[in-house]
Amino acid sequence: MELAFLFPGQGSQRVGMGVELAKNFVAARRTFEEADDALDFSLSHLCFEGPEEQLRLTANTQPAMLAVAIAALRALQSECEAGAKAGAGHSLGEYSALVAAGALDFGEALRAVRERGRLMQQACPTGEGTMAALIGLDRAVVYEICRELSTDGQIVVPANLNGPGQIVVAGHTGAVRRAIDLARERGSSMAVELKVSAPFHCPLMVPAQRGMTAVLDAITVRPLAFGIIPNVSAEINRDPERVKPLLLEQITAPVRWEESMNALVGEGVAEAIEFGCGKVLAGLMRRINRNIKVRAVEDLASVKAAVETMTGAASRGAAQGGE
Repeated sequence: MELAFLFPGQGSQRVGMGVELAKNFVAARRTFEEADDALDFSLSHLCFEGPEEQLRLTANTQPAMLAVAIAALRALQSECEAGAKAGAGHSLGEYSALVAAGALDFGEALRAVRERGRLMQQACPTGEGTMAALIGLDRAVVYEICRELSTDGQIVVPANLNGPGQIVVAGHTGAVRRAIDLARERGSSMAVELKVSAPFHCPLMVPAQRGMTAVLDAITVRPLAFGIIPNVSAEINRDPERVKPLLLEQITAPVRWEESMNALVGEGVAEAIEFGCGKVLAGLMRRINRNIKVRAVEDLASVKAAVETMTGAASRGAAQGGE
């Protein structure tokens, strides 16, 4: 059985995330201490106790989600042998995946995503851009809506290709809101504007992309312990030289999550673990490919359950190997 590691992006954060991991696993507690030292402020306090309005700030959310994801990973790995054949992360989660694969240093990644969050927040003035989820439409219909409405200096583009019938668009506020209306006219079962601080993964993020060039130039990329499926290409990457260009391109390009998850099949993946906060990626996988079972690891109970499953599977495999 080949295993994949998956890491969520911004949006599933909540006050209290990671606190149970830190209380019960030394490896997780040390991860949060390392994060606090790397950022020179108490990210752990923000994760554990809030306040929520500060946690929701993009420059705080991004390192917080990364820290919780790596704390969950290290908690599990402190209890059992857990290795991956491949990994992927949704948007910001791609940094978590690269840390898990040993390509990025945890402290450097934390500082990079904090700056990424700041730059993305500043890239588009408040109110000028937004995002919307369009549910129940074929991809071709969504692309056609975006083409029709991207006129007169206004743009709306597919930003998150999350799964069959679930696409998020981003762009200028007026164009996105017109896309909501048009999507409803063309049969969308739900079309709703999202509560986001900026229009991510669209051309309005070009200023952030420029700013991240220097940030990524300053960090070191090491060999990958396992292949990562980048959001931009949706194809397995094992080349350290491609990591930085792909992370830069990701800022303005759509997250090709459905294709990325289907690429896991080509790697022989049958099961995956979602590390961090919530079960968003597990839910998406049920839409994409029910043959890949995703287990969420985010607290004491889920770590224990994963350990029991993995050690049981290892025992069965050893028994079969001895026959």
